[in-house]
Amino acid sequence: MSGYSQFSLLTQRRFLPYFIVQALGAFNDNIYRQAIIGLLFFLGVSTQERSLYAVIAPAIFILPYFLFSAIAGQVAEKLEKQRLIVITTTMEIAIMSLAAVGFLLQAMPVLLVALFLTGVQSTLFGPVKYSVLPAILKPEELTGGNGLVEMGTSISILCGMISGVLVFELAGEYGPATAATAIVALAVTGNLVARLIPRIDAGEPQLRVRWNPLPESLAVLRMAREQLAVRNAILGVSWFWFFGTVLTSQLPAYAEVHLGSRSDSAVLYIGALALFSIGTGAGSLLCEKLSARTVEIGLVPLGAFGMTGFLLDLYFARPGPAPVGGLDLAGFLQQPGSTRIIVDLLGIGVFTGFFLVPLFALIQSRTPSSRMSRVFAAVNIQNSGFIVLAAVTGLVAQQVLGLSSTQLFLALAIANALVAIWIFSIVPEFLMRFLSWVMVRALYRLRLHGIEKNVPDEGAALLVCNHVSYMDALILAASIPRPVRFVMYYRIFNIPVMRWIFRTARAIPIAGAREDPALMQRAFDEIDAALAEGELVCIFPEGALTKDGEIAPFKSGVEKILERAAAAGRPVPVVPMALRGMWASMWSRRDSRLGRMRVPRRFRAHVDVAVAPPMPGEGVTAAALEAQVRALRGDAA
Repeated sequence: MSGYSQFSLLTQRRFLPYFIVQALGAFNDNIYRQAIIGLLFFLGVSTQERSLYAVIAPAIFILPYFLFSAIAGQVAEKLEKQRLIVITTTMEIAIMSLAAVGFLLQAMPVLLVALFLTGVQSTLFGPVKYSVLPAILKPEELTGGNGLVEMGTSISILCGMISGVLVFELAGEYGPATAATAIVALAVTGNLVARLIPRIDAGEPQLRVRWNPLPESLAVLRMAREQLAVRNAILGVSWFWFFGTVLTSQLPAYAEVHLGSRSDSAVLYIGALALFSIGTGAGSLLCEKLSARTVEIGLVPLGAFGMTGFLLDLYFARPGPAPVGGLDLAGFLQQPGSTRIIVDLLGIGVFTGFFLVPLFALIQSRTPSSRMSRVFAAVNIQNSGFIVLAAVTGLVAQQVLGLSSTQLFLALAIANALVAIWIFSIVPEFLMRFLSWVMVRALYRLRLHGIEKNVPDEGAALLVCNHVSYMDALILAASIPRPVRFVMYYRIFNIPVMRWIFRTARAIPIAGAREDPALMQRAFDEIDAALAEGELVCIFPEGALTKDGEIAPFKSGVEKILERAAAAGRPVPVVPMALRGMWASMWSRRDSRLGRMRVPRRFRAHVDVAVAPPMPGEGVTAAALEAQVRALRGDAA
């Protein structure tokens, strides 16, 4: 595990061709859209006509998302996905060939028709883009894979915009021909690479495609709302698009008024956009490191608070007009306060990556493969609505309310904080994971052994582990890629503050037969139901925290759980696990046993989580499991 890098995915055929295709698509789309603006300047059209295009073009591109996303989701569910990617990239060749004719003829109507068709092609590709990842990645690779995709998308969009601007500036009179050649060449390259993607099975090959867009759009939106955490993760993704659209749409005016950009140059605007995009890419990549290869939704609150904090500071960095105007990039860098603005734009991007990547990974990890494409079709529909709402909001704020760019940034920062608080209040799992993530990462450095290959990627399993400290459940939850239902002694479950975290994580409190037989029976019933639903359940068979650092004999309750599952005709595997290095923790009973005050001896101590291969649940004994856990732990208490 320690030697793993998410960048190793870029060396593997199951991921690399797909990554290149989606990056090339984003790059080509943005070259094309910016090249149209370049053509308008090339033709010498008036500022009013360019402004009209700036309003019409985004509407033309986004309209197909409203009209055809539900149909696209069904098609993506029914067809083998590599075949569908080849089909969409073949469409891109045809559409970009039409666009090339528009550039060569300098015919804006042709270019706008091609822009609409580009929206149609993007709509068809959209549900495939993210539904592919759970099929080609392991659960522990989802965060890293999504981080790479978001990084690739952010950088491709930025490079595409810059390249689209430069096409006409560098090629001069050959600008139209250069643009035409570039977009067709990129489309052909994307199609050739798509043919290298391995076969990816359809999610629901027997699905009957229904072609009426309105009822099917409503149907996929209802499907996406069935699970609370997924529904609100989708809401979070859509809010990102609202936030990003408002922010980036204000950057041209912000660069001219508040950064002092020359009115005839887009250098500072492109620079500000580049900082945000690079920050987003960097934050996306950092998610895997921070999450320790789990779907760590605790990063979402961190991202939301960071976005608000840096955006607020961007407002206070320069709330009024720039003291000096007519600046190029070198001139801006020499101005007081420029470093603070650069850090703020990068920081907004970094925390945006923290916010977005875990949300995509959560949607993928909690959605059945037979519904994945349709759920992402719903994501695209909702995202489109939020993008339109963002554009209208920005227009009203400036034209009706008379807000400046920085005043709109201030309002957006406040709105982001309020929306984040609202989302976290209705889905406390997000905030619970954030608190547990902060606690575990602040106190320990985790080293994981065997989790990737020994904890099942799907289906029910019973995890058994030695019990050393009050932090054991949080450490294991931070180590295992899938959600885990922990069975814990009711007195630990009821510890103040921790109780809210355990309840939100759906932990199962249990008591001894002499203490509360009714609670014990309810616990066994709940364990049985959780395993029947295909969940992971973790128990500590010692029944209590160790008093001397040694592993106590395992109680027979573990056998009862496995026997009940087998008797119901659904035996489950049992996975031995061991914690090492926790006996020295302030959360163990070592200090109280020695009569010392509970104070941490050292922060960021190394803690190991070791996992053995699964054992068949039928016939296994508590003694055999105890022996396995003892062997895993060794002498490292």
